Amino acid sequence: GGSYRPKDCQSRNKVAIILPFRNRSQHLTVFLHYMHPFLQRQQLDYTIFVVEQTGTYGLPFNRGMLLNVGFVEAQRSDTFQCFIFHDVDILPEDDRNIYSCPEIGRPRHMSFVIDIHDYKPVSLMFLFGGGVIAISAVDFVLANGYSNAFSGLGLEDDDFYRRIRRLNMSVARPNIPAEHLRYRTLYHDPSVDVNPNRQQLFDDGYLRFESDGLINLKYRPSDIELKPLYTHVVVDLT
Repeated sequence: GGSYRPKDCQSRNKVAIILPFRNRSQHLTVFLHYMHPFLQRQQLDYTIFVVEQTGTYGLPFNRGMLLNVGFVEAQRSDTFQCFIFHDVDILPEDDRNIYSCPEIGRPRHMSFVIDIHDYKPVSLMFLFGGGVIAISAVDFVLANGYSNAFSGLGLEDDDFYRRIRRLNMSVARPNIPAEHLRYRTLYHDPSVDVNPNRQQLFDDGYLRFESDGLINLKYRPSDIELKPLYTHVVVDLT
């Protein structure tokens, strides 16, 4: 099921790595074969969950909803103190970029030094929810998770940032040199489904913070399988 626990020491926390996924099999192969050694060198107690959206209903990719599903299904399988939400097409370059749990009340923005931006640190708002973010289970529940409303490409990451800031959480970044925090992206076809209503959904998002997220999450698991390198959660989104 993609789980690992070091033999010679006891990790302080159990970490769930959640990947929202659809139609990126080549990227997933690269990610799994790269990230398992990376995480094991850090002696982490972790499990990788790949949450795949099926095409049964022809719905656009809903990244935020898949992350919510990953959180719920991971907690059903075990008790994880924190979660790292990770896109499948981005890889850390340096072992000193530690994938440990952040403090409660201080979600960690990890992927802000990226090759496609010439390794220049980006602003805190930019790509906060995209790429890689670490957050405690307590904080994710307090924030009510991601919005389920953003089908297709569009602003679910910015909406999540507002949820975090609404709770007066301090968004942290690793306090190590920027060259240790570099990420490399894997090439993919930039053509994606763009939600034409995304700006309106974002503008009205503050009205839905308490009613839209983990609290109203509905989905139909079509398959959950423990594969050698990951726990595969396949879902129909309703």
